[in-house]
Amino acid sequence: MKHKIRPSVVLLNNDSVLLMKYIYGGTEVYGLPGGNPEIGESLQQAVVRELKEELGLTIEIDDLLFVAETHRVEKQEVVVHNIFSGKIVEGVPVLNAVHTSALSAEWINVEDLDDKNLYPNIGAEIKILFAFGSSDRTTYLGNINQDSH
Repeated sequence: MKHKIRPSVVLLNNDSVLLMKYIYGGTEVYGLPGGNPEIGESLQQAVVRELKEELGLTIEIDDLLFVAETHRVEKQEVVVHNIFSGKIVEGVPVLNAVHTSALSAEWINVEDLDDKNLYPNIGAEIKILFAFGSSDRTTYLGNINQDSH
């Protein structure tokens, strides 16, 4: 069994959240921007670097919002997601295909998250965050069920 740590960030703009769009096994999947830490890099540093590389954005990382797990039985893999809040300091998201397999980066209206296949599947939590802010939330979300809808 492999364990992976994946830090990512929730970036809100007006009533939308920035998501990366992928196609995996013929299925459209939307993920929060982020990536894999390199040796010696903190989770926050990894997210800042990944968004610079993949989207040309300068961002600031704030609080740790959520910790969640996804269990991929077929790969014998557990991914622990560390999801931060953040804000864009400079730039507009432009995909750099050298650094990501994503097809696009899109601002998705928070109200439309229910219609998207999210990884990890935390659309409901993002909607609560958008509506009520980050002060009153459950940080540890446990094992997220990734069944497509």
